[in-house]
Amino acid sequence: MPEDKKGKEEKLWTFLKIVSPGTTLGQGLKIILQAKTGGLIVIGDTEKVLSVVEGGFKVDCYLTPAALAELAKMDGAIILSRDAKIILYANTQLVPDYLISTSERGTRHRAAERMAKQIDCPVIAVSQSRHVITLYQGETKYVLGSVPELINRANQALQTLERYRAAFNEVLTELDLLEFQDEMRLIDAIRAIQRGEMIRRIKEEIERYIIELGGEGRLTEMQLKEIVGNTLSETRQILQDYVKEDYEKVCLELEVISTEKLLEAEGIMRILGYGTKPENLDLSVLPKGYRILSKVPHLPVSVVENVVAALGDLPNIMNSTVLELTEINEVGERRAGSVKRELERLKNRALLGKRY
Repeated sequence: MPEDKKGKEEKLWTFLKIVSPGTTLGQGLKIILQAKTGGLIVIGDTEKVLSVVEGGFKVDCYLTPAALAELAKMDGAIILSRDAKIILYANTQLVPDYLISTSERGTRHRAAERMAKQIDCPVIAVSQSRHVITLYQGETKYVLGSVPELINRANQALQTLERYRAAFNEVLTELDLLEFQDEMRLIDAIRAIQRGEMIRRIKEEIERYIIELGGEGRLTEMQLKEIVGNTLSETRQILQDYVKEDYEKVCLELEVISTEKLLEAEGIMRILGYGTKPENLDLSVLPKGYRILSKVPHLPVSVVENVVAALGDLPNIMNSTVLELTEINEVGERRAGSVKRELERLKNRALLGKRY
C-alpha cells in the first residue's frame, strides 16, 4: 500500500478508536444523538486549529459524556485537546477558508469538511436532522453506522469470509498435490493468490467494523481470528514461491489494485512477472519451496530461506540428500534428517488425499 494511502488508513483507524462505543467521546456522541441537538467537535489544540477559531468561551475541563452533550446544545463548535481528554473551548465559530471546495450542504457539515481539509485535524459533525455522525480528516469523510447496523454488516462479512476460507482450503489441498507431483501451472498459483488476497481485504473490512463497535465488537473479533487463522502467512508464502522478481513490490501492487482487477488472472500474471500473454497462464511453474518448508515443525524462517537459496526449488529440495542439506548454513545433521522425514510425510499425505 502506498505510504499516503497507508497513512490515511491509519489516521482513520485511530479516529474510529477515539469515537467508538465505550469511549468517553463515543458515549458523549451517543447522548447528543439521542437528544437530537446536533454538534460540531474539533479534536486538536494546535496553533493552526486555534487560528481559524473565533469567539466562544474557555472551558478547560476534563471531557465527560454529560458535559459534551450539554455544551453541544449551543450552536457553536467544541474544541477538544489533541488526545480528546480535555474540553478546551465551547460555542466557538469555525472560520476556515471559504474557497476550499466542499460537497456538503448544511452549514455545520460544510464548516467541518473545510476545517478538516485546511488543518488536517479530526472533526466530528453530528446531524440534528439526519441523526448520523460524520467524521472528517483531511480529504477523508466517514459516516458512522449504528451498533445494530455495524453488527449486521460484520456478520454478513464473516459469512462471506467463511466461504472464501473454505474455497482457499480446497485450493491449498490441490496445491499440495500439484507441487509434489511437479504439475503446477501458473493459473493454479494465481487462483490461490486471488482467494488469499480477497480474504485479506474482507478481514480489513471486518476489522474496521470491530474498531467502530468498540466493546461491542469482542465476539466479532474472536470469530474473525478463528476464521482467518494462518491464511495471510500462507498467501505470502505462495507469492514468495511463484513471484519472478521483487516480492515486496508485488505485495504492494496487489494491495492497491481494485477488486475487479484482482479477479482478472491476466493482471495477477503481469504483477507476478510473467508478462501479459494469455497462453502464459498454462505455463508449467516450479515452487521455490517456501510454503511446503514452512509446514516443517520448528523450522525457523531463516533456515527456510537458506534452504531455498541453496537449492532453488521444491523438486531439488525433495531430491536432496541429508548430506547435501547439512552443507547448508544452520542445517545440522539432525535438522536435515527431520526435514527429509517431514517432507516425505507431507508428500504421502497429499498423495493419499488424491486416492480418496
